[in-house]
Amino acid sequence: MMSQSIDQLGRHVSVPVNNDRIISCVPSLTELLFDLGAGDRVVGRTKFCIHPAEKVKNVPLIGGTKNLNIEKILSLNPTLIIGNKEENVKEQIDKLEEEVPVWISDISTMSDNMDMIALLSELLGAQAIGKHMIADMNEKKNRYEAHQPQMQKTVLYLIWHRPIMSVGGDTFIHHMLEILGLENVCKTYTRYPELSIDDIKRLQPDYIFLSSEPFPFGQKHLSFFSAHFKDSKLMLVDGELFSWYGSRILRSFDYFEDLKSIM
Repeated sequence: MMSQSIDQLGRHVSVPVNNDRIISCVPSLTELLFDLGAGDRVVGRTKFCIHPAEKVKNVPLIGGTKNLNIEKILSLNPTLIIGNKEENVKEQIDKLEEEVPVWISDISTMSDNMDMIALLSELLGAQAIGKHMIADMNEKKNRYEAHQPQMQKTVLYLIWHRPIMSVGGDTFIHHMLEILGLENVCKTYTRYPELSIDDIKRLQPDYIFLSSEPFPFGQKHLSFFSAHFKDSKLMLVDGELFSWYGSRILRSFDYFEDLKSIM
């Protein structure tokens, strides 16, 4: 028997009712699967799927998010593959879909994230856990926003160095910056714009956030950017809590409160 689901691209996906061999091609969704109580069904993960650390360490690796090992994936006899429109390569997903049902997420906002959790929890038969998770997420978000007024400050959020790359207004990170209470100076850009030192000087951000991922910014990068931007406050920030949708968002609001306390 087959169970029917609609993914976030609006596609109908038919999955065996006895869906017990799942491949996750997205780090944040691997963590979500475990938090939904479906971790024992995960038979493959990318090398970037590092949470929950103790539980994923024995799950076979199937390459990176952008270079999936299709042969390895198919050898694991999956009943379902879970991917993401942005994080995975369409041509690789299309190839996998010839053999295995593929469910694709597409997340730009908190609302998208909650919709994804609801859809996936239903597909996995974990509706009760999913509903509780969404309610908890809504409560944390509402409580944070009620007690954390907008700061009326601007921020440049950097995800890469050489070339320097930031985030545009159509990204999930942009949405999280809005929730934090800061205005993204690159909000008129799309996706992940490359910037020069002069570009950043023209943008004049009050804050420059150096993210821990995908590029691992550290103290030496703080020194580099501080030499160029003396009027901006530079901070190293936890990239997972800005960019990992799924269940990790539950940790973001306490982190945002702590972050604001030192800004």
